Amino acid sequence: MGQVAAGQGGERWAASRTSGLQSYMDGGRSTLISSLSTSIVFPINKTVFRQQLHNTAILQAVGQLYREGPRKLYRGVTPRMLMKMVQGMLLFGVQDNLLRRLSASPFAGVPPSARPALAGLGAGLVEALVLAPFERVQNVLQNGQNDRCLPTQRSVLAKLSSERLASGFYRAFLPIAVRNALGSCLFFGLKDGPCALAEAWGLGPATAAFVTGTLISVPVSLAGYPLSVLVANMQAQPPDGQTAGVRACWMELWESRQRRVTLLYRGGSLVMLHSCVTWGVTNAIYEHLRTCRG
Repeated sequence: MGQVAAGQGGERWAASRTSGLQSYMDGGRSTLISSLSTSIVFPINKTVFRQQLHNTAILQAVGQLYREGPRKLYRGVTPRMLMKMVQGMLLFGVQDNLLRRLSASPFAGVPPSARPALAGLGAGLVEALVLAPFERVQNVLQNGQNDRCLPTQRSVLAKLSSERLASGFYRAFLPIAVRNALGSCLFFGLKDGPCALAEAWGLGPATAAFVTGTLISVPVSLAGYPLSVLVANMQAQPPDGQTAGVRACWMELWESRQRRVTLLYRGGSLVMLHSCVTWGVTNAIYEHLRTCRG
């Protein structure tokens, strides 16, 4: 009996491990497919970045990019594409595995309705830890003021590698961690209810997942956008030996926006539009892959 029980336990562990690895693969494939559009929409992302950095209107940001010429338009696209390809694998894979652990007996006291959000919170923190260096490199490359002193991606990597992690690759890690943890917590905590409601209205699982991802991306983008603006301003410059803290950078940013929330959200409409499409497609593909696997 003991050998049979041990064998059954081993089979359950192996099945759980295989299912856990599959969630990483499904998340990676869903984001890989949806991230194929990254190169197409990258000029939009770069326009938003210039608005975040220089507090300009859309036409002024577009004018900056136009004057720099088409050769520099895609400067910074490589780390963004790599970041997008890894993002889904981490987000969906880590969240799914943490959710399984929270559903086990040691965490029986955690309300089932809170488990997806808690697992999303942990997934967001892991995502921030892995992807913060990619975002740092991207933001240095996107800042046109760095074109002369750091003309290539290799020179940016060399410069950041020579610095301490806190001022180099992991500059602005705290706001990145808060933004990512908050966003994934909201996304996974909110998506099950609307998805079930959409299916009850007669929508197919993939369509319901697309609608859910689209709708939830709006509050997620709204909540995290000020932090994205802060990150862009903290990461745009290469290390110069004078590293201000998060609080000082936030106060400087707030003053530069004349203490107006509307100016802080410049570029936010484009981000929300892009996020609606991206997260709708990503969520739909992931749910489709998971359904086919199940």
